[in-house]
Amino acid sequence: MSEIFKEIPKIKYEGANSVNALSFKFYEPEKEVLGKPMKEHLRFAMAWWHNMCAGGADMFGTFTADKSFGAELNTMEHAYKKVDAAFEFMNKLSIDYFCFHDVDLIPEADDINITNARLDEISDYIKAKMLQYDKKLLWGTANLFSSPIYMNGAGSSNSAEVFCFAAAQIKKALDITVKLGGKGYVFWGGREGYDTLLNTDMKFELDNIARLMRMAVDYGRSIGFDGDFYIEPKPKEPTKHQYDYDAATAIGFLRQYGLDKDFKINVEANHATLAGHTFRHELRVAAINNMLGSIDANQGDLLLGWDTDEFPYDVYETTMCMYEVLKAGGLKNGGLNFDAKNRRPSNTYEDMFYAFILGMDAYALGLINAAKIIEDGRIEDFIDKRYKSYNEGIGSKITAGETSLEELFEIACKKGAPQPPMSGRQEQLLSIINQLLFS
Repeated sequence: MSEIFKEIPKIKYEGANSVNALSFKFYEPEKEVLGKPMKEHLRFAMAWWHNMCAGGADMFGTFTADKSFGAELNTMEHAYKKVDAAFEFMNKLSIDYFCFHDVDLIPEADDINITNARLDEISDYIKAKMLQYDKKLLWGTANLFSSPIYMNGAGSSNSAEVFCFAAAQIKKALDITVKLGGKGYVFWGGREGYDTLLNTDMKFELDNIARLMRMAVDYGRSIGFDGDFYIEPKPKEPTKHQYDYDAATAIGFLRQYGLDKDFKINVEANHATLAGHTFRHELRVAAINNMLGSIDANQGDLLLGWDTDEFPYDVYETTMCMYEVLKAGGLKNGGLNFDAKNRRPSNTYEDMFYAFILGMDAYALGLINAAKIIEDGRIEDFIDKRYKSYNEGIGSKITAGETSLEELFEIACKKGAPQPPMSGRQEQLLSIINQLLFS
């Protein structure tokens, strides 16, 4: 097999002062941070759909990048070439994981039986490459949003035949995920929602989405899948009202339908900001509910109202992300999947590598900075002091559930109006963060 990225060497760590564009400035895989190597904190994954498939097309123009890798597009020869390119790419960047949708891997046929045979064929080849290069599958999923049959969603479709077809796709994607040793399976309800209630039975659609997920869990467990199922929240685009709007909405849905023991949340940075939240807010909501599962590492453009899927470069954001991850005890089965794509004018093979170097270095810096914040301790000490009134007296009775509204009424009437609470000191705390990041 000939090299596809012939001009690109193995990317190595050279340090912050290096001027070699094809090197890591901050990502040092074996460097220990808080007792673990960087590569274990940062389980980086390549998103097959963007890196191997996306050619820079948008609603105003066609491809600017050549992702044929020397083969005719939409053929099985092309599918094999994408595998060759993917593993060479991951090997040169020391990325240990990848993620896929079913139809990222092969050209989808009109006959589902032919599609499934192609998936069996290409997954055999992928499995051999995984052994050759020592790479792992982070998670798999099925594309239940691109085809015209899913114009009204998959689980939420008004058509029982479409629901059945979606179930068949999920079954096959789970088969491939288990075959390749994946520890995650994602539901991104790209069209699980509605545009108008005039034609929508919302309760029926939510019930049906839950039925589909329950069937997936039951089948997955029956074939030996012992990983996590994930919901990936997104508030809008393409559907105006998405049923998986944000982490809190998704968690409420999972608990309502008894799916919370099998599912966790896959938090995407760009989706968080589209929902009107910060990235770290969504991470914290998932973490305090014991549902922080995995992360799609990207960022959006706050001046644009859609999902731009940019490679992460904002070190303040990556710092706050890794702070939340470290505080939550890390990601059990999940990792940091670069659900990100090059900008349309960045259309060469070299640009693919520059983009991943950017993202990996940004998260390495985020990890280093988050560890500094934790080791410094001033932020956590301040939070402890801010709530200290709940550690004694009536505060401790409140948290222990040993008081009543009547008792609190009597105390308030006896003591009168309290003094204003302790200052939040937001500006001071932000100054501490800046000091730790840039000192």
